[in-house]
Amino acid sequence: MLVPVKRKIVDVLEGKTVTPPPLWLMRQAGRYLPEYRATRQKAGGFLDLCYTPDLAVEVTLQPIRRYSFDAAILFSDILVIPDALDRNVRFTPGEGPQMDPIDEASIYSLKADGTLAHLSPVLETVKRLRQELPSETALLGFCGAPWTVATYMIAGHGTPDQAPARLFGYRNRQALEHLLAFLAEISAEYLIAQIDAGADAVQIFDSWAGVLGEAEFEAFAVKPVARMIEIVRSKRPNARIIAFAKGAGMNLRQYRQKTGADAIGLDWSVPLSFAAELQKDGPVQGNLDPMRVVAGGQSLEDGIDAILQVLGNGPLIFNLGHGITPEADPDNVAKLVNRVRGLG
Repeated sequence: MLVPVKRKIVDVLEGKTVTPPPLWLMRQAGRYLPEYRATRQKAGGFLDLCYTPDLAVEVTLQPIRRYSFDAAILFSDILVIPDALDRNVRFTPGEGPQMDPIDEASIYSLKADGTLAHLSPVLETVKRLRQELPSETALLGFCGAPWTVATYMIAGHGTPDQAPARLFGYRNRQALEHLLAFLAEISAEYLIAQIDAGADAVQIFDSWAGVLGEAEFEAFAVKPVARMIEIVRSKRPNARIIAFAKGAGMNLRQYRQKTGADAIGLDWSVPLSFAAELQKDGPVQGNLDPMRVVAGGQSLEDGIDAILQVLGNGPLIFNLGHGITPEADPDNVAKLVNRVRGLG
């Protein structure tokens, strides 16, 4: 009889305190690693890397081989959803992601048919990762939150403050809410498919939640994510879900309760005193400033120690407050891992 493997991050997501806390890093498979850069060159375009299971599995495993993180996160991108919706997504070197901007008429003509079929290579990657990862390593799936994905769909590219999407919301509220509801439905089905393929937990990235005012945060960030989680849980009641609303600040106070997320991710601007309040209601994830990994030395050690001192006695998944940057020194990441684990 097979004994179910308990993975540390799943324990934390169930509300347990694990010492030392399990850790993984957002964008842990990325350009700071020379082996990633070598694989990236083989792929051609960025989406080719996301949609080629052999290569996506390889880059996902690279940081696990180096650092033995407690979780691997599927290598993909939040914009595979608009790509599956035929929005002509492309990644131009030096310019970032671009796609055909969506207008009101196009929002109402969006069809979900074939979305999961388009994403089948990603789901194949998830299946293969669960087979190839060490048994003790959790596998995380993910997707973008409806608001963040919508900001790219409306502007056609990234912007510093997402003014195009915010203006669209003020001028075309009904159309934006329709788009967010549509994205919530198909994104939830995508997460369910990842869970069925072998993901132990999933994370919802709302990278642009911080540009929203209080009322808009409730309508555009909370409501769609709550709907996603409701759909996932209605079909997979034991699903474990992390919600990361970057820059949400005080809006995080009730974010977990309103969305139904098991854990909330915290960016580096969240004061540790506030993080400790949030942790009283359940697991938190974060929240080291990625620049400390670039700086290294005492600043890296101090940042790690402060988080462990304040949050280490409760349910914590140690992580960065956003993705690791290409400038990070791989040796500093090794020092981070060792210090969190009490090895140096």
